[in-house]
Amino acid sequence: MYRKLPNLVIGFHGCEYKTFQKVIVDGQPLKASSNEYDWLGNGIYFWEQNYQRAYEWARNRYKDDAAVIGAVIDLGYCLNLTDSASASILKQGYELLKIRCEIVGNELPKNRPSSKTKDVLLRDLDCAVIQQIHDFRKTKFGTDFDSVRGVFTEGEAVYPGGQFLEKTHIQLCVCNPNCIKGYFAPMVPDEGFPIP
Repeated sequence: MYRKLPNLVIGFHGCEYKTFQKVIVDGQPLKASSNEYDWLGNGIYFWEQNYQRAYEWARNRYKDDAAVIGAVIDLGYCLNLTDSASASILKQGYELLKIRCEIVGNELPKNRPSSKTKDVLLRDLDCAVIQQIHDFRKTKFGTDFDSVRGVFTEGEAVYPGGQFLEKTHIQLCVCNPNCIKGYFAPMVPDEGFPIP
């Protein structure tokens, strides 16, 4: 009953400059990602309200060719992993995936740390569970979630002994492209005025 999040959110998508040009100047849509390690499943990824993290990611990947696209997003019918009720959905998705793998004789996918950090960034298992949830909903109800929203913990502790990590963020995966109401080029703030 409470899966529809009632407000619009701002998301930021880190990319290379040619993608920025295609979307902002030429009016083309962003393309969905479908990597096996995409932790929230297949879709278009955004950092919620976090321009800085989107820019850091793009800069790390594309160096001087980094850019950020802003988007106004209606999350629609959202698998909101910040809501504790989603834990039971994830457990059911995992059990269905496990049965499916046993039937076809495949091993369960595994989450893996990246080669550059200790963070578990390659999330094959999590992606497969989310995709299993979408497949089940599509088969049973004829529809799946419009979006998936989750907290991603990443990076070093902000201070010794603390549990706040420097790169923790909320990430969005938009499965239904109609949830994206518009794209924009993020502005640089006017230093002469406060930010409301």
